[in-house]
Amino acid sequence: MQGQGRGHVLVVAGDVAVRRRVVQLAPSANVAALAMVPGSVLLASDVPCDTVCLDGARDPNTVLTRLRGAAATRGPLLVYLSGRLTVDRRGGGLCFALAGTTAGTVRYSALPWEWLGAELRGRPTGLTTVVVDLVADKNAWPLLQEHASLPVAESAEVYGVVCPPAFAPAAAGAAVSGYTRHWIEQLRRGPGRPANVQVHALAVSAAALPPGTLVLPTARELGMRSGPQPEPGHPHQAHAPHRSPHPEQPQQLPAAPVSVPRSASTPVPPPVPAFVPDSGPASGSGLVMGGGGDPRPFIHALAVEGRHEEAAGLARTWEEHVLQTCGHASPEAIGWAEIRADLARMAGDFPSATRMWIGAGQARLARQGAGALEVHAAAAGALYCWAQLRDRALVLQFGPDLLALLRVLPLSDPRHLRLAEQRLEALRTADRHSALHP
Repeated sequence: MQGQGRGHVLVVAGDVAVRRRVVQLAPSANVAALAMVPGSVLLASDVPCDTVCLDGARDPNTVLTRLRGAAATRGPLLVYLSGRLTVDRRGGGLCFALAGTTAGTVRYSALPWEWLGAELRGRPTGLTTVVVDLVADKNAWPLLQEHASLPVAESAEVYGVVCPPAFAPAAAGAAVSGYTRHWIEQLRRGPGRPANVQVHALAVSAAALPPGTLVLPTARELGMRSGPQPEPGHPHQAHAPHRSPHPEQPQQLPAAPVSVPRSASTPVPPPVPAFVPDSGPASGSGLVMGGGGDPRPFIHALAVEGRHEEAAGLARTWEEHVLQTCGHASPEAIGWAEIRADLARMAGDFPSATRMWIGAGQARLARQGAGALEVHAAAAGALYCWAQLRDRALVLQFGPDLLALLRVLPLSDPRHLRLAEQRLEALRTADRHSALHP
């Protein structure tokens, strides 16, 4: 990229995290795996770059020298840190433990966390990314819980996880941690390189993190970001690796569910998709993709490709952000509930889709009234998915709430309500008959 300096990747392995003689986090394994990824992919940039790996460093001044040199680069910078967070008991500050650090040597063998922020603070906004895969020890964890964050520098985008001290690792030994492994896998999927926030969200959703893990950025920090900005040196980045030219259309409902009289077999129209790949950003959502804009095309592309678990996990991540920033009853929260309902439909999980569509319809009805088009769309989605259910117990479980929703709406085709009523009544009649004539 003309006029832009060289990029730089600094990868640092700190002290291993161990609990009851079991390795919780092996920073050397993480660094070795990350070092196999080309620097241009890590930076999402085509500019020439330098990569420096520090593994086994014991002197914080050695790490500081490398960090200072990395911060001086004019181009894009990625700093990756994996290891253990601890506390300097005398000063009370967080520290990144280097190899061989003990409780008594923290002051001399660990890197004060504030040094990282101090070195990166002067860099231009949009050129610096910090990725962390850490475990906090029993002294550092209360401090992290108090602040509910791990600040670095306002100019840097920070992604990563900090696991609590008392957890059993999914795989003992010197294995690459789940978060780093899935981060690397997302970068290697190709051909388009997703934005960092997308890679992070997918890695978090797939990593099976222990309960209580601090995920960075927090919802509050994510909401404070100013808006989507192109990442430097990014001509080959694809924020939505695959876009369907048209939204996936569900199949038409078969003529008549089991146990419903033929006279009631009026097809139910498919629901309106909750999100469209080529649509603009969600109205008023305030969601920031760190360079990707609207996350919905990317999520839809995953679902179309059959990667339903990844799509659902990414949607849950964004929904949690919206719930914390906008509130449970906000239009944004309801919109993401509808997206999750439609993802469940695309995955063939009709029980979950029915439940979520009914909930979304009830929420929209309470907020917008029976005449709103969004209420009718949610009711149509619920009716369609309910009609796909073949488990009698589930049909009976969801039927009353669905009928209560349909009965308050001015339906364009009253036959749909009659069809639902007749199906539910047919099942109830069969159950009463079985009870009377066992």
